Amino acid sequence: MRHLFGTDGIRGVANEAPMTPELALTLGRAVTYVAGRGKRHVPRIVVGKDTRLSGYMIETALAAGICSMGGRVILCGPVPTPAVAHLTVSMRADAGIVISASHNPYDDNGIKIFGADGFKLADEAESEIEALLEEGALTIRLTGRAIGRAEKLEDARGRYVAFAKATYPRDLSLEGIRIVVDAAHGAAYRVAPLVFQELGARVTAIGVRPNGTNINRDAGALHPENAQAEVKKREAAIGIALDGDADRVVVIDERGAVVDGDAVMAMCAQRMLRDGELRKATLVATVMSNLGLERALKAQGIALVRTPVGDRYVVEAMRKGGFNLGGEQSGHLIFLDHASTGDGIIGALQILALMSRTGRPLSELSRGAMERVPQILENVTLASRKPLDEMAALARLSAEVERALGDEGRLLVRWSGTEPKLRIMIEGPDATRIAAWAKDLAAAARADVPAAS
Repeated sequence: MRHLFGTDGIRGVANEAPMTPELALTLGRAVTYVAGRGKRHVPRIVVGKDTRLSGYMIETALAAGICSMGGRVILCGPVPTPAVAHLTVSMRADAGIVISASHNPYDDNGIKIFGADGFKLADEAESEIEALLEEGALTIRLTGRAIGRAEKLEDARGRYVAFAKATYPRDLSLEGIRIVVDAAHGAAYRVAPLVFQELGARVTAIGVRPNGTNINRDAGALHPENAQAEVKKREAAIGIALDGDADRVVVIDERGAVVDGDAVMAMCAQRMLRDGELRKATLVATVMSNLGLERALKAQGIALVRTPVGDRYVVEAMRKGGFNLGGEQSGHLIFLDHASTGDGIIGALQILALMSRTGRPLSELSRGAMERVPQILENVTLASRKPLDEMAALARLSAEVERALGDEGRLLVRWSGTEPKLRIMIEGPDATRIAAWAKDLAAAARADVPAAS
């Protein structure tokens, strides 16, 4: 049973439990033990991070733990999460570790782990590692020449830039296209502008001055208004707003409007189907994707497979079903023919390729992709995480809402996997009615979990 690992690794306030250097050290030991088990060679672990101040602390502790188990640490410095996945495979390492809390504020941090194949670990593997974090679970103490060492991979960024560029079709060019890139003062602050510039684009880069405390702050995918304004100012063809670790992208059309994440997936799925590239005519998305996406895909003969929230669950379903396109409404785009995880830069390149092949602006492509069903998202911060089946008032009202919606809409109530919040999502034909229901459901949740006195 996992307690530390959520939907995307371990996450919390840096230097407070559980996200402490003590945990990082022990986790480094556990990952090295599991990754090196049964191997004849010294286990090699790739470690990358975003630009948070606390990354130095956690990186050092992780490296100490890995070395104490005889592992070799390959330090990449600030690079996108998908870069670590790629480098783990290309360097034939035994595991990859990313130090990042993605879209969270700078004082949070997190740790997520990739296997030797470049994919995030399954729940069972995370459970095994978590069990090894218990005091006394790992008693191995290496000494002398058996202790590991750490080294910096000086060209980590350059390797990833070359990899990302290679995913853009060779028969197409970005020569002269105006692009705005907002790197959220995060992990892609250097690599993102380079990828598009080296493919010929005229890039305006913002959110590229990290200082350790400004990651995601009024920038990037969480605050696309900066990129929107810059797109209009520069008369750019597209705006690309990344989150802190660059595994997510929010795209902005030439008019300065944010393109809905589901519409982006619909565009890509429809293009890949026409070109004979969409395996099994299927897109994989989460339960959060809009009902309108499902209807638009069905009209095109494309199936939609839904998973729990979390891009790794999307990837697991893709691998299990033999599918090659998936993503999340929030901006994860997974092109499994190119990358083993969500990659904001590669996703943006695929959208640019679609624009180039069709000769149509992004606003036109997105407008015809799907018709969105009204959707309300309500986030409720509560005093504690109570099991949903023990929240009687919420359960009663949820049942009433679902009966009223029938086949015309959906209700989803779940705890966030990365924050202490209850998330309520309702879709239905009447926007006013579902908004009122969302408020009522939030009030019911608060009644079930009253604030601490």
